[in-house]
Amino acid sequence: MNVQPPNLTPNRYLPNLIFASLVFVSTALASGPTNRNTLSGIDVLEKRGFDVLRGKRVGLITNQTGIARDGRSTIDVLFNAPGVKLIALFSPEHGIRGVEDREGISDTIDVHTGIPVYSLYGKVRRPTDAMLKHIDALVYDIQDVGSRYYTYISTMGYCLEEAARHHIPFVILDRPNPVRGDIVEGDLSVDSLRSFTSYYPIPTRYGLTVGELARHYNDEGCVRADLIVVPCENYRRSDWYDATGLRWVNQSPNIRNLTEALLYSGLCPLEATNLSVGRGTDMPFEVYGAPYLDGKALADTMNAVYFAGAHFYPIEFTPRSSEYSGKKCSGIRIEVTNRDIIRPTDIFIKLAHAVHAQTPGWEYHNRGFATLTGSSFFIDALDRNDCPCTSIEKFREGTEKFVKTREKYLLYK
Repeated sequence: MNVQPPNLTPNRYLPNLIFASLVFVSTALASGPTNRNTLSGIDVLEKRGFDVLRGKRVGLITNQTGIARDGRSTIDVLFNAPGVKLIALFSPEHGIRGVEDREGISDTIDVHTGIPVYSLYGKVRRPTDAMLKHIDALVYDIQDVGSRYYTYISTMGYCLEEAARHHIPFVILDRPNPVRGDIVEGDLSVDSLRSFTSYYPIPTRYGLTVGELARHYNDEGCVRADLIVVPCENYRRSDWYDATGLRWVNQSPNIRNLTEALLYSGLCPLEATNLSVGRGTDMPFEVYGAPYLDGKALADTMNAVYFAGAHFYPIEFTPRSSEYSGKKCSGIRIEVTNRDIIRPTDIFIKLAHAVHAQTPGWEYHNRGFATLTGSSFFIDALDRNDCPCTSIEKFREGTEKFVKTREKYLLYK
């Protein structure tokens, strides 16, 4: 079903837009058979009697997404687990509760357990020697979104390295890839641009669970940690998150549903430009615009090219915060008409070319843009006014190379 809203401004027509979005969610997102019986790693670990943690003093890297199938937090599950002594918590970007959207998050104390919470998005990004001094095992339980630039997996990589350095077992409580674990998109990132938002030489949408990614990095990155992955049960690679029966918990303030997670996987590099990506609105990563844009012309350009699984509508919106806060932006809204066949990376490439060609006011931050896309190749292609197909082909070469190397690290069919 293709629901076409009018050319809206969010303030006046918000009820109409919400209705259209609800119809979209009930149609485009309801694809494929449901599973409904998936157990995440914490559920499997509890079912096994906490075997790999018995008798150990445990440090847990987690946030609000670390929950059991019945809604109990992993913090509470491990705190009450027989034979397990939970002595430290570590929080990633956005904090232990996932509500912070700022730098410099401080250490604190968990009010329910009295256990110290060490921030890995404050003064340090890695657990220090002092933090790890009395820990016998590090456990990681965070739901990721399946995108290279999402910093939770960078925190995982840092902690895996520190576990190896301190000869501490590193236990991943695995979780599904919410945007399918059998679809890979995007170019590989180059080592010279390695950063907290691009820590692994993998495609932007990497098609692995965090447990599989840890296996890949531990081997390919020569980390050689004592890695233990507690796998999910009843999970299929082709499952979307809403087919698992697991509870959705917002991964961060601006990833609040599967549509946003899916579009983010390809379009996040636009955050390194002077476009609004919808932060500060009710539709982050679904709307893109700026005061200098002509949304109708841009939508017409995008719709003139066939994109499987997507349609583009002109829209006006006013962010309440972030880029262009309080300023009216003209731009486009991306409607996902079929999430199984849409390829957000291809949309990003064409959209960036379209804005670059039509809008003299468009700017991008060279290193940030290169880091998020994986290399300087795309910037050079824009500057040369190359056909978008050149970048699409280059990115697919990176995808195909990675697909071959990841095969031996897969845990699910």
